[in-house]
Amino acid sequence: MKVISYNLRKHRAIGELTEIVQRHSPDVLCLQECDDRALPEFIGDLHLSDATARNRLGLAVYHRNGQFTVQATRAFELKRSLYDRVAKPAHERLIAVRLRDEEHGRELVVASFHAAPLTALNSLRRKQIHAALAEMQLMGPGLPVLMVGDYNYPVFKSGLSDKITASGYDLTLSDSRTYTRYKVFRGHFDLATSVGLTIESVVTLPRGSSDHLPILVTSSYAEAAASASAEAEAS
Repeated sequence: MKVISYNLRKHRAIGELTEIVQRHSPDVLCLQECDDRALPEFIGDLHLSDATARNRLGLAVYHRNGQFTVQATRAFELKRSLYDRVAKPAHERLIAVRLRDEEHGRELVVASFHAAPLTALNSLRRKQIHAALAEMQLMGPGLPVLMVGDYNYPVFKSGLSDKITASGYDLTLSDSRTYTRYKVFRGHFDLATSVGLTIESVVTLPRGSSDHLPILVTSSYAEAAASASAEAEAS
C-alpha cells in the first residue's frame, strides 16, 4: 500500500496533486492545510473519502476506488494550543478513515494528522499524538493503523519515538528532511506512525510550492511481510 501525505501550505499546492498522483500512483492521499470547501471529488483515480468541515486549515483523505471501500470516517478535536484558541485555524486536527481493503479482505484505519504549530510545546504535541492514536483504536480495535501528516516536531524526536514505541506503535521518519523554511526549524516534520503494518520505506518527494515536501509511505500488512520473509529464508 502506498500513501502520500502533503501539507499544502494554506491550499497553495492544490494544483500539484493531479501530477503527483499520476506519477506515484498512491492508494491513499492524506492532506493537511487544504481548503475543505474547494476540494475536488476526485484527484486522478482517487476519491475523496472525507474532509474536515470546521477548519480554516483543513484535513482530507482520498482513497483508490475499487481497491478500498470506506466503512467509517470521523474528524477529531484534540487538545488546543494557545494559538488555536486565539487564531482558530483548526478545530479538528485529525481525520481518520476506516477502510476495507477489497484485494486483501482486510480492514485498516488511515488518518491525516496536523499537530499544533511551532509556537506550542512539544509536550502538547505528544498529548495530541497520544489522543489521536487512542481515538483510532476506538474506530477499529485491533486493526492496522497508519497515521501520517505534519507533526510539527522540530527537535527531540528520539524522545517522541520512545514514547510512541512505549504505546505499541512505530514512528518512521523519511529518508530526507521535509521542512526547510526556517534556519532554526528544519528537519523531518512529516512523519508516519503505525501499528500492524511493516513500513518498507518513507521517501521525501520533490519540493513544490508548499513549505513542506510530500512524503510517500510504502507499507504492507505485518503478517504478510513476515510470511514473505520466512518464505525467502526457506528458499
